[in-house]
Order: sequence, then structure tokens, then C-alpha cells
Amino acid sequence: MDRKSIIVLLICAALFMAWSVVTPKLYPPKPFPTNTVATPNTATNGPGAGVTQAFVPTTGTASTAPLFVPPSANAPEEVLALTNGNVRVAFTSHGGGIREIELLNYSESVSCGRKQASASNSVVALNAQAQQPVLALLSGGELAGDGVYKLSRNPRAAGGELIRAEKLLSNQLYVVKEFALSTNYLIEAKARFENRSANALAVPPQQWVAGTATPLTPQDDEVNVRVTWYNGSKEQRADNAYFQNKTLGCFPGTPRPEYRAGGEPVIWTTAQNQFFLMALMPKVPATDVLATKFTLPPPSREEVLADSKTITNQFAFQSVVSQPATNLAPGLAFEREFLIYAGPKEYRTLERIGVELKNNLDVAMGFGWPFGFFSKLLLLSMNGLHALGLSYGLAIIAITVIIKLLFWPLTQASTRSMKRMQALQPQMKAIQEKFKDDPAKMNKKVMEFMRENKVSPLGGCLPLLLQVPVFIGFFQMVQSAIELRGAQFLWACDLSKSDTVFVIPGLDFNVNPLPLLMGVTMFWQASLTPPSPGMDPAQQKIMKYFPLIFLFILYNYSAGLTLYWTVQNLLSIAQMKLTKTADPKIAVPAKAPAPAAPRPKKK
Repeated sequence: MDRKSIIVLLICAALFMAWSVVTPKLYPPKPFPTNTVATPNTATNGPGAGVTQAFVPTTGTASTAPLFVPPSANAPEEVLALTNGNVRVAFTSHGGGIREIELLNYSESVSCGRKQASASNSVVALNAQAQQPVLALLSGGELAGDGVYKLSRNPRAAGGELIRAEKLLSNQLYVVKEFALSTNYLIEAKARFENRSANALAVPPQQWVAGTATPLTPQDDEVNVRVTWYNGSKEQRADNAYFQNKTLGCFPGTPRPEYRAGGEPVIWTTAQNQFFLMALMPKVPATDVLATKFTLPPPSREEVLADSKTITNQFAFQSVVSQPATNLAPGLAFEREFLIYAGPKEYRTLERIGVELKNNLDVAMGFGWPFGFFSKLLLLSMNGLHALGLSYGLAIIAITVIIKLLFWPLTQASTRSMKRMQALQPQMKAIQEKFKDDPAKMNKKVMEFMRENKVSPLGGCLPLLLQVPVFIGFFQMVQSAIELRGAQFLWACDLSKSDTVFVIPGLDFNVNPLPLLMGVTMFWQASLTPPSPGMDPAQQKIMKYFPLIFLFILYNYSAGLTLYWTVQNLLSIAQMKLTKTADPKIAVPAKAPAPAAPRPKKK
């Protein structure tokens, strides 16, 4: 490869990196047009003050989503709250549900450097920008009435307090919802329907708002904001990629207005971002899930000034579950029971709840097949090392060293095999030249020659392939491990984000040292790796520079991931240095076999 080709390759890599930065600015995503069925109601007091409550919404494409009848603009909103050591839950009379859940032990943002002194003391708030409260009814006027409930605080038989939201509909159907706090970020909820009329009533299907997935900040990665649900055997999801409906993930397509589960049983559904989730778990599985997308109001001037990064997320997803219709005789009642989890994505907590309720709630972590096993193992190992006193940065380094030691024999065998193959190249080329007119015989002779010298073409690749599941499992684990949120190591103040030390003025370019170190170590490792047998010299040079493409792909990924990869590269380089350059057991022929003498022709 000449100098011109190398320059072209580097330019292509730089353009590839700039593509993801420039494209959103040149072609910003078009917001979904919304048709609001009521005048927005802006809260002025209590949790979520200043958040516009635009109740409903359909997209520009016709949607079959049930509508929520908003309360009258003249109806005052009443807000009551329950608090324990983990959460503060605010309930609203407008819809008779959960308006907002504040996680008291988690800050809304992790600030670094100069921003740390002026960091906001706000805590994480779930459902804060929702259009409807959790467990609001979306059956039009049949079950919601005018949308206004009466709230009251009542003593609980098991101790503590509960919040009751009650309403009498025009057909004398009495709706009562009761909410109480439990342990492990759980909220117990019941909804009772009483027929207080003298006639039998047909109660229509109930659509319950399960929660709204919103980003913590306008700069959060859109991939992590989604709605998921579990049918008892597998998890399915609806995210921005589903609603955008792009061909091959790149070319514009017709946006989808909604997502439906298709009538499968719904054990639970979640509305989540990268580190936190809300999960609605009905006691009796729901019959369907509906997810819709809506745009969020633009960030405030203070939010933009607080973080100069590009705004990447201005939308949210609402999840709704369906329960079947029923007939209710005079004087009778029936209940719906729910458990709501609203808290961090702590694997142990979700696993414990999933085992107790037998609903596999830990699947919501996203550790699915086939690499989920490695993600769980690595997460538990990291937490175990942290419990022994190591910081999370040192725990990642320790895990990397342990993985390297486990794979050391395979990697060493791979390196020696590649070097043996390289030493035997002249003899193999002589065999190929001798039998070039008979490909079948040439392959047979080459394989015999390799067996005699105890080398294999897969010897250099197999150990690397075995390490791929571990890397992908680590990648999945780092993306959702809340333990790394705010964890500091060296200059990185948050291992779940990129380790930006400063931004180049005018270019809006982040300087991240760990990915740069990762790229240097990858280039160093590639220069020490023996070339594959039979590879053209030009291809060898391409493969030497090819690993640098990962620098551009992972440049803005979490510091925890690039720390793992950098340490992995350094350990691989050290192993290459320790591996002997030649194996005395190899019997290398002094020269290529002499051509066989032609047989005399029979008379």
C-alpha cells in the first residue's frame, strides 16, 4: 500500500466519524405532528411544575389509540404524596393516578469538572414529562368521565398510609383506586369497580396507562429510551428505530404511528431509559400492549447552557395495557390488582422481584440470548470485586486481567500457530506452485504438510472467536449497569459516559483520552501480530490500519468499555512479547520437495 492509499484510508475513517456528528445537524429528525383533543393544562404547583400536560395524542397518521378525556381547564388539580426512604410518589386528581415518582437516592445528572460546583440537586424523576398519569383510564368518557377524581389519604390495615382516588360515573359505576408504598421500589395498586345502579352494567375494556419512557437529559442516547414487554417467554420492545421504520436503518421510511403486541399475554411492560425503569405488573396478565410516541417540549435555555453537547433526544414513548370487558350485576364489584416497580436497573433487585413473583422481571435489563449469560456473569463479578474494596475502575481492570489469564493458553497457542504458519510459508508456496494445475491435489498436499508440522489454519482465529461473546457481553453490561453511573476513575468522572476532558471551541469536538489510548494500543497490537498465511502485502497493510476504525466507532462510548478494551490490548501486547518467536518442535524442511520423476509410458 503506497502513501496515497494510506491517506485515502485515513480520510475515509475521518469522514465516517464526522458522519454521525454532521448528519443530525444537517438533517434533524422531523417531529411527529400531534392532534391534541384538548387544551393543554400546565401545572403550576407541586411535582412537575411547568410541564405541559397535553392529554392525548395521536400522530399525523390515523391511530387506533384510545383517548384520554382531559379534566376541564377550570377543575383545580389536587396533588397528594407518599414518601419512604427510596421514593416520593405524587398522585394527581386529574386522572386519578401517579403523576411523578422521585428517586430520592439518585441525582438527575452527573456533573464533572467546573460544572460540578454548580450541579443541580434535582433527583431523578420518572414519568415527569408524561401526558397522562400512571393507571389513568383511556376509554374515552365511558370509564374516565370528566377525568377528575377525589383524592384522600387513608390509614392502611398493614400499617402506614394509602392514597385513594375515587369517582362516581354518570351510569352509577363507582371507580376506586388505592395506592400504597412497599419495599424495593414497589408500589401496590388496586382498582375496584362497583355497580351502584339497579341495573346490570357492561364494563367496557379497560386501557391502563403503564408509564412513559423519557430521557433523563436532552443529551441521552435515543437507543436507551424504549418500551418493552414480556409475554412469559421472551421480551419484545418498541423504540425509536421501530417508529422511524427506516429501511436498513438508514433510508427514510413511513413512520409507524403506534406499536401493538398483537393480543399476546402481557406479564409486564416497562417504560425505561438507560438506567431507570417503570414496570407495570398486573396480577392477571393483560391482553395487549399499545405504545405511542410523542415529542417533548424543547429544552430550556438553562439546560442548553449546562451541557453544550448536541441534543439527541426530544421524544418519549407511552405504554398502555389492556384488560378485557366484563358484565357487572347490580350491587356487585370486581377488582384489578397491579404492582409497579419504579427505580434503578439494579440486577439483583429485579432478579429478586422476578423470583418472588415468578415473572422474570430481570429480563428487563436487556441481557438476552445469546450473550446475556456473559453480561450477568461480568456484572456480578464487577459488583463482587467492588464489595471487596476495589473501585469500579479497578474492578474493570481486575476483570480484564482475569479474563486474559483464562484465555492465556488459547491466545498463546494462537500466536505460536500464526508464527509457525508464517515460518512455513515458503514450503507451502512451493507445494502450491508444484500442484497449481490440480487444485484438489494441491489442497490435499497442503493439508498433509500442515498436519505433519502440527499447524492449523484455524489455530489463529479460534481463540479470538471464543473471546467475542465475552466482549459483546461486557458491552451489553456496561450500557445498562447503573453501578457505573457517577463512578470515577483517573480523569473520568463517570464511567458510564465518555471521558471528555474538554471540548475544542468552535468545532464542538470532545477530546476523550481513553479512546485515543485504545486506538494507539490497537495499532501497536496490530503491528506485532503475525500476518495470516498467504495474505497479499497490500492486504496486510490494510489489516494493520483497519483496527483504527474501532476508534471512530467507540470514540463517544462509555469510558468503562474503552478502559476494558485498552487494558485488554496492553495485556495482549505483553503476551506477544513473552511468546517465543519460534517453536523448536517444528520440523521445517530445508527446501521444497523435488518434483517427482515422470513415470515411463507403457508400451
